[in-house]
Amino acid sequence: MERTLQVLDYAILVVSGADGVQGHTRTLWRLLAMYGIPAFIFINKMDLERFGRDQLMNMLKNQLDEGCVDFGQAGTAAFFEQLAMCDEGLMETYLMAGRIDTHQIKEAIRWRRLFPCFFGSALRLEGVEAFIRGLTDYATAPVYPQEFRAKVFKISRDEKGNRLTHMKITGGRLKVRDVLSNGTWEEKVNQIRIYSGRKYRAVSKADAGTVCAVAGLTRSRPGDGLGGEETSGRPVLEPVLTYQVIPPEGCDPKVILPKLRQVEEEDPELRVVWDEKLEEIRVQIMGEVQLEILKSLMQSRFGLVISFDSGRILYKETIASVVEGVGHFEPLRHYAEVHLLMEPGERGSGLRYAVECGDDVLARNWKNLIMSHLKEKEHIGVLTGSPVTDIKITLVSGRAHVKHTQGDDFREAAWRAVRQGLMEAESVLLEPYYSFQLELPENMVGRAMSDIEKMHGTSRITRIRDGIAVLEGSAPVAAMRNYQKDVSAYTKGIGRLMCQIVGYGPCHNAEEVIEMIGYDPERDAENPAGSVFCSNGAGFLVSWDKVKEYMHIESYLKSERRLPESTGGAVAEQKREKWIDSEEVDRIFQRTFFANQGKKSVWHRPETASEGLAEPPSYTGGPKEPREEYLLVDGYNIIHAWPELKKLAEEDMDAARTKLLDELSKYRGVKNCRIIAVFDAYRVERHKEDVLDYHNIHVVYTRKAQTADQYIERFAHDNQRKYDITVATSDHLQQVIIRGAGCAIWSANDLLEELIRTNEGVLRTFRENQIPKRDSLKDKLSDETRQRMESFIREEDRR
Repeated sequence: MERTLQVLDYAILVVSGADGVQGHTRTLWRLLAMYGIPAFIFINKMDLERFGRDQLMNMLKNQLDEGCVDFGQAGTAAFFEQLAMCDEGLMETYLMAGRIDTHQIKEAIRWRRLFPCFFGSALRLEGVEAFIRGLTDYATAPVYPQEFRAKVFKISRDEKGNRLTHMKITGGRLKVRDVLSNGTWEEKVNQIRIYSGRKYRAVSKADAGTVCAVAGLTRSRPGDGLGGEETSGRPVLEPVLTYQVIPPEGCDPKVILPKLRQVEEEDPELRVVWDEKLEEIRVQIMGEVQLEILKSLMQSRFGLVISFDSGRILYKETIASVVEGVGHFEPLRHYAEVHLLMEPGERGSGLRYAVECGDDVLARNWKNLIMSHLKEKEHIGVLTGSPVTDIKITLVSGRAHVKHTQGDDFREAAWRAVRQGLMEAESVLLEPYYSFQLELPENMVGRAMSDIEKMHGTSRITRIRDGIAVLEGSAPVAAMRNYQKDVSAYTKGIGRLMCQIVGYGPCHNAEEVIEMIGYDPERDAENPAGSVFCSNGAGFLVSWDKVKEYMHIESYLKSERRLPESTGGAVAEQKREKWIDSEEVDRIFQRTFFANQGKKSVWHRPETASEGLAEPPSYTGGPKEPREEYLLVDGYNIIHAWPELKKLAEEDMDAARTKLLDELSKYRGVKNCRIIAVFDAYRVERHKEDVLDYHNIHVVYTRKAQTADQYIERFAHDNQRKYDITVATSDHLQQVIIRGAGCAIWSANDLLEELIRTNEGVLRTFRENQIPKRDSLKDKLSDETRQRMESFIREEDRR
């Protein structure tokens, strides 16, 4: 519904005359206001006579907008007086002419200064004709631009499984075979459908204003803007609950995952999370109604009967203090340092990014790259590992090396800077809150207010009428999520609770939640807070709390604090960095890099460190520019050569291929080489060569009638002078050809041993850097008590 609002010209809001304005009515009204949609209001069920017409109008004016006007008395003096009260322009016209013309009324409706209200009963067809006539008289047809534009609001599939992209044409004209783009992808339209219920008719073109479904697009998403249309931001309504998916007995979760991904693609408010370590699927949703819909959808569409656990709350984290986060990444022949100023933001502001770093400090292309890396990851907090929010992150300084800095270096440095700042800052745990409206008998108000107070919520009585009281307030979702059952029990079915998410606030039981989740940020290997520095030609790890002792750039916050202390208007002299001099760097290279080169007849002076640096970065560098390394893997050859993958491939080739790519991706995260996994065309149904990115490696599906051997041999022949190329394959004929092209060869066993050796090295390094945590009684004793006990033990030994 929220996505559909973005393509509406007008909205018809139906309000129950028997219930009046409810919680979800206010939610809809808030969304209509946010998207700027003019609205007509139809008050239904007037035949039940619970509320009078005047009571309902007062309710609409007080709880929705003062611009709500009863159009049932259109043309009367009272009607014009009501219109005049809604807008100054209408007031001036009424005072001068004694009436207001239709054109002015249309404009006031279009700009949301006036909201026509009609009363009736749809079941008895009372007031419906008058409402339709009013809609025709007072709605204005929009004027669309000539340039093509379209807004995507829904993704679905037809009975045959064809993917359909539902959109509204907001400018120009769309034709079959047109190429559509949102700025990041381009795809061709195969078919245009105009739907009426479940039936549709195919058309060759769609003009501006048409709502249609398009076949042929595989990468479109709800909210996408096509052509000149802007892409929408994230939905206002976001998930606050997470549930584990329990598959049917005997069903592998990996079988269910792609089907859930298909549903997630259609519904942006659904988030599907796969936990690789636990091999379980979790879904993040708004509430139990959405859970029931998902359960029903999986059964009707895929024939799978899934269930869910009891669920838990989706927490978030923020900071309460200003901090400077520092990240440094400098293994041998790499270099990047990033300084980020992290400030608490307003509640509900999310993550905001800014740059306050001049081009003289860091080149513009590096700054743009850092900002891209910061935005591409969901950063998690250090209390529970929940996503962080309501923080302004500003890039204030950074440094690159003229030779050794690569794009991935700034990714590592930027992410480590965020993490280091979070570890140093005062963190705050946030939980979602409900805004609620509770209707119950007047004599039970005390019980309800007591319950809400125990939930750490707030409430107030907004009205009491006919023995029914209405309480409104807010309370944590964790405490109130099951309160409807209690209300029904103690009011014997009379009470009604209506809730809506209003955002996040400080957690009422933060210590209890943190202890229950048991997250340890220092053991999170995927989100390191420490930095990597270089000394004597080798990289070493520095823990987050000591990074600022090693950093190469002066602290931004320290320099800011020192500015007011400068005298005579002069800025205090900045602390000079302590760099190792060029002669010492050259001596290090002579002991390490050149140590085994031996004597030659002609002596060539190696390039000195000072000649190789545009600015003094640190201890890295070298006299020669190493060639970029490439590892090409013959995918299906390796799968059938490794016993584990071969066994897996007999059951599910996709799973085997994914397992191989995961192993190569982990290897790429440690080794500085580009990896290309090549798969034959006859294994994957594709008609042209396709190159995809899988995490940090490249995957190539060869074109039809081309084998992986041919692709690898062509790549090796064309690029062996530019790159250091290694090919992993157990095909003996291909090995001969590759060696002839001057490239290195790994057999399938060689590749497996290299991956195992690398993983063991990473684990060994990780364990060596862990600080053993001792927890014995002796450690907890005071010095005096420990001495007395040792004396007592010595006396006992002498006896």
